Amino acid sequence: MRIAIVAESFLPLMNGVTHSILRVLEHLQERGDEVMVIAPSTSDTDVSSVEKGAYVHRLPSVPLAGYTNVRVALGGVNRVKRILADFSPDVVHLASPFVLGWRAVQAAHQLGIPSVAIYQTEVPSYAARYGVPFLENWAWNRVDNIHLLATRTLAPSTFALNQLRGRGILRVDMWRRGVDTARFNPAKRSTAWRSQVAPDGHRIIGYVGRLAVEKQVEDLAVLADLPNTKLVIVGDGPQRASLEAALPGAVFTGFLGGDALAEAVASFDLFVHPGEFETFCQTIQEAMASGVPVVATGRGGPLDLVENSRTGWLYEPGNLTQLRDYVQDLMGDDAKRRAFATAAAASVQGRTWPVLSADLVRHYTEVIASFSRENGPTELTSSKGPTS
Repeated sequence: MRIAIVAESFLPLMNGVTHSILRVLEHLQERGDEVMVIAPSTSDTDVSSVEKGAYVHRLPSVPLAGYTNVRVALGGVNRVKRILADFSPDVVHLASPFVLGWRAVQAAHQLGIPSVAIYQTEVPSYAARYGVPFLENWAWNRVDNIHLLATRTLAPSTFALNQLRGRGILRVDMWRRGVDTARFNPAKRSTAWRSQVAPDGHRIIGYVGRLAVEKQVEDLAVLADLPNTKLVIVGDGPQRASLEAALPGAVFTGFLGGDALAEAVASFDLFVHPGEFETFCQTIQEAMASGVPVVATGRGGPLDLVENSRTGWLYEPGNLTQLRDYVQDLMGDDAKRRAFATAAAASVQGRTWPVLSADLVRHYTEVIASFSRENGPTELTSSKGPTS
């Protein structure tokens, strides 16, 4: 089939959205599908116009204020509509749509092309964390409009599914995320890496993710004085300098990818994730595949991934005393931690990216089969004003 993937963010920016798109592109390339990615432009001149067999059409963009490596595509609905009309896809895949995705879902609707919207980022809830709570209602209205117009929405977790249905978005199904269990594997645990970051032999508490406000990494300060432990922060982002000042005893590795990331995660004794706005939380799944138990906040995607008292602990959002108690519980009991680790690794087997990507193709096929083109395109809005 012919598939247009509209990416709110893409390479060279690596995040959960980009990672998912790349894994899907690998599967579509193996199938022999013809794929185009529509994404914001980048200042990096080394970025290829072809990625895993897909042509990447870059739209002019500007950096997001305060987060310069994130870029926002410019242009209106009509520009996206012309691109889609020229490519004539069977289906449009909207990856974590918000700005560019809002234009694309309108363009697809006007052209009579079915769309599958992937709900991946709880953007409206970021508003309060970034000090602009008055934008939250506006952002939810945008999310609602996108997913009401899409032919089908796919949510990554039970929490996200119920969240959307509670807002009246009924054409929604579950599509989780895959994990590379060959790459993220307990066998990648490295004594040399552990000695490098914790030379005194302390147990390692690890976090992996963007160092940004919505991840709430500063909450890990409550773990800073736990005896015989070393906090290791893997990742980069706009908060890195302030977090280094707030967590002077922690090791900050910066961004890690590929085998270096797999080695680091498998070398943790415990994985922690304090963010409350995760629709899924891929890094939790990667830690579990690596044989590392998890302590995470009990909201959003982690509710589906972490089983209390078996693969880890979920603490009440905002209850940092409980976070500390759960970490102490596993750091102080080697036998329990090993049992949790074994259960964690077993719980994610079978969730490979080929399996999940095949499931995504099934959703494509269903919306193409059920979508009626009999009524022709419908001009809902102009490309001027708030839709541009």
